[in-house]
Amino acid sequence: MKIDKLDISGKKVSIEVLDKIFSAKINRKLINNVLYKTNANYKGRHAKTKQQNEVSGPTSKIYAQKGTGNARHASRKAPIFVGGGVAHGPKGESAYKIRKLNKSEKKQSIASIVSEKNKDKNVLVFDDFNKEIKKTKEMNLIIKKFDISNSIIILDKKSKDKIEKSTRNIPNIKVTDVNHFSAFDLVKFKKIVFTETSVKELEKRYT
Repeated sequence: MKIDKLDISGKKVSIEVLDKIFSAKINRKLINNVLYKTNANYKGRHAKTKQQNEVSGPTSKIYAQKGTGNARHASRKAPIFVGGGVAHGPKGESAYKIRKLNKSEKKQSIASIVSEKNKDKNVLVFDDFNKEIKKTKEMNLIIKKFDISNSIIILDKKSKDKIEKSTRNIPNIKVTDVNHFSAFDLVKFKKIVFTETSVKELEKRYT
């Protein structure tokens, strides 16, 4: 299929892109599954309490089983005592399973999201950035001109080096390359911006 490519002045030229990425069948169920797994893996579970067998201290019986008039108790490490173990407390990261995504799931979910965004006119392809943009003010003008204020910008390495510094302090903009984005990143932002070279790199990577 053909898609418009823009230069900084706004001039349009049509370029050929792969249907299997930009006009693929949209699999909403797969997208939801991938997003669920991605979000589950993002969550940091650092809270950790010690169970009875992890608390340091003697395991000897604190007093005789019978004859004291008190309730029966064993070790001071029991959960009912201050300083004892915690029953059913958080167990830290090691207790949670990392949800795995296979390569096919990743590729198909990316293609589905890009195709859906393209269908909604939320995908833009620019010429490669050959001139360095040093100032945030200059980059802001470009963002305003093309209405890409809530976008993930996926670049080739050369273009990324040219504009990365000027986008660092701009809110709701993420600059990355074809090797470092996820389905969650694509859904998070309203628009996806590519350069011509990054499109070719994406096609090579995801086919």
